[in-house]
Amino acid sequence: MLNIGLLGAGRIGQVHGATLAQMTTARAAAVSDFLPDAAAALAAKLGATAMSTEEIIADKSIDAVVIGTPTTTHYDIIHEAAAAGKAIFCEKPVDLSTDRIRECLAVVEKAGVPFMTAFNRRFDPSFAYLQKQITDQVIGNVEIVTILSRDPAPPPIGYIKTSGGIFRDMMIHDLDMARFLLGEEPVELTAAASCLVDPEIGNAGDFDTAIVNLKTASGKLCQISNSRRATYGYDQRIEVHGSKGMLRADNMLENTVEVSNGQGFRTAPTQPFFLERYAAAYRAEMEHFVACLNDKVTMKPTGLDGLKAQMLADAADKSARDGKTVSL
Repeated sequence: MLNIGLLGAGRIGQVHGATLAQMTTARAAAVSDFLPDAAAALAAKLGATAMSTEEIIADKSIDAVVIGTPTTTHYDIIHEAAAAGKAIFCEKPVDLSTDRIRECLAVVEKAGVPFMTAFNRRFDPSFAYLQKQITDQVIGNVEIVTILSRDPAPPPIGYIKTSGGIFRDMMIHDLDMARFLLGEEPVELTAAASCLVDPEIGNAGDFDTAIVNLKTASGKLCQISNSRRATYGYDQRIEVHGSKGMLRADNMLENTVEVSNGQGFRTAPTQPFFLERYAAAYRAEMEHFVACLNDKVTMKPTGLDGLKAQMLADAADKSARDGKTVSL
């Protein structure tokens, strides 16, 4: 059984801990957090040991680490974990700087340790099935990919100020999904962004509403729409148009009951936010990480996937601010 160290006992650490608690091939052996009480509470829940991050990395009985700490800490932890020979599961983004991501990937490669960037949406059952239908040529050749991603409400301003901006924090998931579905690297990107939801977000130097158009060398197109506000709930939809048909993944609702009466047709609300909507995806990505370690096979998404998504996010931010198309 693999012994895994959870670095970070916040929301995402608790999600991954719950998945590991249900597995027979791996377990959360240790938990660390900036707040010792949080680490102790999660460790007690999982039957693990509360330790410092340094102690977990130094512990030879720990096979892998799950990095669920703030982005600013990833760089140092990756370097230390790679030097200690630990397999690494890192939440996105690896870092807000592409140069620092490259440095992280270099030390990982030199150490020869497995590394996975946690783009959980690739593991969503509906999105994964949609991508397989593309691969199986069910709709022929892909022509247009449309990705809609809108949050129910913006995060606190304090978070906005350290998030890296809407393209690096929010749209990076959709930029990775674009690469996942297009099957080709984008060579051209055009972005536009505004502040329409909360003027304080604009005062913090960020946007809250954004669109991006991508184009591949063969001419495939992708449209991405993001908003920090959706008055009707958490909006997560994908549509792929191809030469022989179309694929569509709709929102996940709280239930499938439809009420019909004189006022019309009414369905349930969408699932509240990302923890509920992507619960199955979070489970599947951790199961993939563990299975790849046990089977000694390459895991995806790779560190390079994390770097390429960050490069697209940087390009989108530049395009939105300069008002120009960026060649990639």
